[in-house]
Amino acid sequence: MSSISIIGTGNMARTIGARAIAGGNTVEVMGRDESKAADLAKALGGGTTTREWGTAPAGDIVIVALLHDGVVPAVTQYGDALAGKVIVDISNPFNPTFDGLAHGEETSVAQEAAKAAPAGASVVKAFNTVFRQVLEKGRPDVFIAGDHAQAKASVEAFIKSLGMRPLDVGGLKMAHWLEGAGVVTVGLANHGVGNLDFALGITELRA
Repeated sequence: MSSISIIGTGNMARTIGARAIAGGNTVEVMGRDESKAADLAKALGGGTTTREWGTAPAGDIVIVALLHDGVVPAVTQYGDALAGKVIVDISNPFNPTFDGLAHGEETSVAQEAAKAAPAGASVVKAFNTVFRQVLEKGRPDVFIAGDHAQAKASVEAFIKSLGMRPLDVGGLKMAHWLEGAGVVTVGLANHGVGNLDFALGITELRA
């Protein structure tokens, strides 16, 4: 199984942490508010530990479970503490009306995080097209993007441990389009589907 560090203490950190523990992974939580991190670790159980914000994470995979505008600053602050790690960006940079991307350019939070990451670190985009409720209770397809094959293989193995299917969409530049797919899920939730209890997925036609 995988060793996971989660930067953040919000709902997605809680949900991914719980699924990770259930899948037999080791989990560490890191939050600016140490009391919140301690509370989350206690709630997750399964030997979940905490570590001071900004120090070197113990996990080989570091999931940055923060709002989109906090991802790059966190990666920058951690700096060389992330050297050699696989950094997973799960964020969606929605604009204020949730019908477009906040950055308005053909980039992504993951690509900007990769620019801020230290040498030897690899960034993978994942989980951003899955609503928390589905991540908590379902077995959705999880799309991933990244430039480093071994990093993606590590993330794929972790996703499989959660009982979900990882699907590789290509290099890190595809993270921009995954963020766009996140906008599509919100549009579907508000219109075509009408609720949050779904996820985008792939149906294969077999002879």
